Amino acid sequence: MAVLIAVWLLAACRAAPQSESAPPAPAESPASAPAPGTEEGRPRVVILGDSLTAGLGLLEAQSYPALLQRKIDTDGYDFEVENAGVSGDTTAGGLRRLDWALQGNVKVLVVALGGNDGLRGLSTAEMKNNLTQIVERARERNLKVILAGMEAPPNYGAEYASAFRQVFREVAQKERVTFIPFLLDKVAGQPALNQGDGIHPNTRGAEIVADTVWNVLRPALDQISTS
Repeated sequence: MAVLIAVWLLAACRAAPQSESAPPAPAESPASAPAPGTEEGRPRVVILGDSLTAGLGLLEAQSYPALLQRKIDTDGYDFEVENAGVSGDTTAGGLRRLDWALQGNVKVLVVALGGNDGLRGLSTAEMKNNLTQIVERARERNLKVILAGMEAPPNYGAEYASAFRQVFREVAQKERVTFIPFLLDKVAGQPALNQGDGIHPNTRGAEIVADTVWNVLRPALDQISTS
């Protein structure tokens, strides 16, 4: 599995800036991205992420947040999934738009950021601080938080990759939030499950990502529904 992840990350590196000084990838601003709903009656699940969450290269209905909504509806839960994925976004970008993303009757926040931090070789200390602030501010609102981990490209060295991976584990442990070790588990490095860029899941890959998130999201919804 480690070899497959490395293959995926190497492909990602070829499609991304290679240094900390490289300009950030274009990202939508909150003004141009779909605004979150403001309905107060129906509890909301917000997924704060980047292009993997936004569903780059897929139809909106094929993104993993849309597939999660389908699972929620099929199983009879009364929750609305808000896709707050912005292509090119980093943990710093996610922190800047957090208040905007958490408008409405939000009950659960899924944090799926960090991939672009890793592709650019950005500071793991800053990434940890950003993720910690996102989690803390969400918990101040009494939200259930789920943190999804990501892997860094191997071309920045084993030390960076290890420190990058550890950030997610440390934040999850310190803040005592539900943790998904790797958002792209069973998808990264699998050509049949990714688009031609080798980075973004195809329709089948998105289904597997949705299953990965659903395995931890469903118990959270059960807990909220019975509380």
